[in-house]
Amino acid sequence: MKIEEKAYAKINLGLDVTGKRDDGYHLVRMIMQNVDIYDTLTFEENDTGEIVLTASSPKIPTDDTNLICKVAKQLQDKYQIEKGANIDLVKRIPVAAGMAGGSTDGAAAYIALNKLWGLGLDKKTMCGLAVRLGADIPYCIIGGTALAEGIGEELTTISPMPKCTIVVAKPDIDVSTGWVYKELDSKETSQHPDIDGIRTAIENNDLREMCSLIGNVLEPVTTAKYPVIKEIERLLEDNGAIRALMTGSGPTVFAIYDDETKAKEGYEAVKDSGLAPELFISKPINL
Repeated sequence: MKIEEKAYAKINLGLDVTGKRDDGYHLVRMIMQNVDIYDTLTFEENDTGEIVLTASSPKIPTDDTNLICKVAKQLQDKYQIEKGANIDLVKRIPVAAGMAGGSTDGAAAYIALNKLWGLGLDKKTMCGLAVRLGADIPYCIIGGTALAEGIGEELTTISPMPKCTIVVAKPDIDVSTGWVYKELDSKETSQHPDIDGIRTAIENNDLREMCSLIGNVLEPVTTAKYPVIKEIERLLEDNGAIRALMTGSGPTVFAIYDDETKAKEGYEAVKDSGLAPELFISKPINL
C-alpha cells in the first residue's frame, strides 16, 4: 500500500508571547492559518522495520534528526510496530522560514502512518503524542484557522479566514527560532497584538479589520537584525497589499490582498527587486 499526504504550510495572523515556563517553553497566543503551499509525502510499508527517508532538497536531513523519522520511531516504539516505512518527501515549503515546514511534515507522518500501520488513532490522540516532539505539530494535524494557546498545543478551531489572496516571500536568509526567542527574553516587550480582536474580525468575516489588527511580537527582534524583511513588507504594501507581516520567527513575509490582480503586481514587484528568491501566490485553506 502507498499513501500520499499533502503537508500544508502555515502563517501566523497573530503571534503573542505571554510568558515562559520553567522548562524553557514559551507561553503563546497565536492565530494560525494554513495556506495552499504544501510538501508532498509518500509512504510505503516495508518488512525490514527500517524508516528510510528520501528528500528532494539537499537542505533536508534524512536521518533520525528529521521530525518525520522521530514520529515514525515514536509510533513504532509505542505500538510495537515491527513493519518499517519508505518515505519520500518533495519539499516546496521554504526551510527555516517561520511556516512550520518541519512540523507540518511531522503531522503528515502521524496521519499517514496511522493509516499505513492500521493504528486507528483519532486526531486528539495524535496531538497528544505530537506535542512531545514539537509544539506546532498539533496545530498542523488539526489545520485550518485556529487559536493556539499554552505552548501552542491548546487549540480552538475558529471561523475560516475571510477570502483573500496572499503573497508569500522569503528572503535568502535563515533565522534560528531559538535565537529569536532568546533575544525576545532579553528585551522589554511593550506592544502586544490584539489576538482576541483578530479572532473577532475573522468571525465577522471582516478582512480589512483583521488586517488592521494582525501583529507579531517577534517581528521587531528579527527585523532589527534583518532589515530586508521590512523592505519586502513596504514593497508589497506599496503594491496594493492591505497589510504585510512577518510570520513566525521569520524571515518569511506574507501580504494580504483583496484583489488577485494587485497580488500578481505585488508578486512581480518583489520578483523584480530580487529581495526574496522564494516567492508564492497563495490562498488560505481550511482542510
